[in-house]
Amino acid sequence: MGTGECANRFNGLAILVKHAFENMSHSYNKIWIHAIWATKERMPLIHANVENKIHQFIASQLSELGCSVSIINGMPDHLHCLFLLSPQKSIAEVMKQIKGSSSHFINQQNLVADKFAWQTGYAAYSVSASVVEKVVEYIRNQKTHHQKKTFSQEYDEFLIAYGLDKHH
Repeated sequence: MGTGECANRFNGLAILVKHAFENMSHSYNKIWIHAIWATKERMPLIHANVENKIHQFIASQLSELGCSVSIINGMPDHLHCLFLLSPQKSIAEVMKQIKGSSSHFINQQNLVADKFAWQTGYAAYSVSASVVEKVVEYIRNQKTHHQKKTFSQEYDEFLIAYGLDKHH
């Protein structure tokens, strides 16, 4: 390809990009979020007999917030959730609403023996569309996965993988 031909292709691409932005009257986003949060003091309170009810409630709350849920699963002391973030919401807003409403629901429905609460923090990671299915499988297989690894080990590995420092 000669210099002139390359310049023509570049100019053609520039015109297409310019045209796309001039005619872009809508906002588009598709941001997958893998959120992880734990029970207060990591108490193993979410037992098999109530976990589906809790997961369904959280899914309905996410849906009301405009966040499409792919999967929710976890262990007695923590949950994983993969969802599409609503363009109108921040991750902080979503997590505050989900954790608050679900702890209220769990207590109101007496789903656990003790007073239920989530830990203050959470982890939330963006997930590339190319690995969504891997994350779905990872979340689906939580029970098997945690036969080999504790939540603490898993959480520390996530922090390292995403270049985060748990002390800040």
